[in-house]
Amino acid sequence: MSTLHPRLAADTRALGETALCWLRWMNDQRFAWIIVVPKREGLREWHHLPADEQVELLRQVNALAGQLERVTGADKINIGALGNMVPQLHIHVIARFADDPCWPGPVWGQGQPQPWPEGGRPDWLNQLDLAVLEGM
Repeated sequence: MSTLHPRLAADTRALGETALCWLRWMNDQRFAWIIVVPKREGLREWHHLPADEQVELLRQVNALAGQLERVTGADKINIGALGNMVPQLHIHVIARFADDPCWPGPVWGQGQPQPWPEGGRPDWLNQLDLAVLEGM
């Protein structure tokens, strides 16, 4: 098992976990944004996972993307695994809207994050059904 990269720990908050992944949400009020982090030491790339875990990761990301789309009514769901700033493999699942502050461009490196107040969290988190990930 791995430990969470310090940058991910600082920028995100815990949402839950599966046997394979930590589930986190980005602490930025501008976006509905989930981060999926496989719990594997030294993992940098999706294709470095064993094939069965690649499929499992895809299932989890797809399930979360569907949930995020359902609860937010997003115009578009962005999914990405850049890793240029944080080498630990992590997958971004972001609900995007035509009127969001970065549309139509990417969210990375755009504007200043707007963290939630201590103890605050977005309402959309309460609408997610993480039970869809049970057994994954």
